[in-house]
Amino acid sequence: MKRIRYLLAGLVCLMGFQVSAHWQWLDRDGRKVFSDRPPPPEIPEKDILERPAVTLPAAVPQSGASAPRISGIDKELADKKKKADDLELARRKADDDKISKARAENCERAKRAKAGFDSGRVIARPNEKGDPEILDAKARAAEVNRLQSLIESDCN
Repeated sequence: MKRIRYLLAGLVCLMGFQVSAHWQWLDRDGRKVFSDRPPPPEIPEKDILERPAVTLPAAVPQSGASAPRISGIDKELADKKKKADDLELARRKADDDKISKARAENCERAKRAKAGFDSGRVIARPNEKGDPEILDAKARAAEVNRLQSLIESDCN
């Protein structure tokens, strides 16, 4: 009884070898290649030395109306990305418009202030205590230079 069990176990193992796909072919350099997969298409039929005894059906894509087309693009993801890009572009445009408007206002203020300094009128500014203090020639020239640099940077 023990011998029959061993014999059956051995036969089952040998059947497993027979079922497994075993390919053998010669590559371009003439070396033997052993694999469980078929050789590449560029290997000619005459160089295939051994094929598997049992041929397994290959996974062939079905060509029919029911087979889904794979385009590589996820439409929903593409739509979300486009929507996010559009929102980002709108946000940037709004920020740029806001900055442009602030620069235009700063330009106008600087031009009006410089026109007041250029008129030659006496200009008084409040000091730390809040009392009016008349600007001397040095402070006046420094303020005119500061206003001119603001005009050059914001009025482009």
